[in-house]
Amino acid sequence: MARRRQIYEGKAKILYEGPEPGTLIQYFKDDATAFNAQKKGTISGKGVLNNRISEHIFTLLGNIGVPTHFLRRLNMREQLIRQVEIVPLEVIVRNVAAGSMSKRLGIEEGTQLPRTILEYCLKDDALGDPLVTEEHILCFGWASQDELHDIADLAIRVNDFLSGLFAGVGIRLVDFKLEFGRIWDNDFSRIILADEISPDNCRLWDAASGEKLDKDRFRRDLGGEVEAYQEVARRLGLLPEGADSAVLDLEVHRKRRGK
Repeated sequence: MARRRQIYEGKAKILYEGPEPGTLIQYFKDDATAFNAQKKGTISGKGVLNNRISEHIFTLLGNIGVPTHFLRRLNMREQLIRQVEIVPLEVIVRNVAAGSMSKRLGIEEGTQLPRTILEYCLKDDALGDPLVTEEHILCFGWASQDELHDIADLAIRVNDFLSGLFAGVGIRLVDFKLEFGRIWDNDFSRIILADEISPDNCRLWDAASGEKLDKDRFRRDLGGEVEAYQEVARRLGLLPEGADSAVLDLEVHRKRRGK
């Protein structure tokens, strides 16, 4: 097999040149980072779980007409995606006060917000992904007014869908991060959903107990990260009850199959 050309490597994923023009292969790593990569570690099998969970969610979103970069899953750790021009913003959708919002505003974590809040951060690791306003975004040309409208509309639409999806399996969707990209057609572009949706970029709490089922287990040294990600996959119907976590390791999986 010819060696694929690496396009980009981030904290949790690697992008490779795709098989056709306008496509990329997105590889999910087991690497885990927190606090703008100040804390680093590994969650065994995380990449496999996130690939599967993100595929499931993006497929469901596509079914209700949300435009995304997802094309299809290729294997346990890779999926084929559309190549987009990433809008340099992280869009944080908040339903419940938690994390940096609680610290910044002094609101007790777990407080249900009276309305969903959208926050924007500039994608810049060197600056610590600072919070920015719509005025900043428009002033510096990171997105146009029309693009901001499309981003906000899609973010709220995704939130409505995911809140119902997770509530149906006993999970409270506290907040989550989205990224968007531009698809160009000559001189015209449109905004579509990009990146991933998984326990890496969502806060997911058990609706009954409040147990954290996301990357906060890594951020806060709670342990049980793999089990939490597996629990989300199980509740979404993606991992059979009692499945051995070792199957998440591709080499072990191949050995079991005698290959």
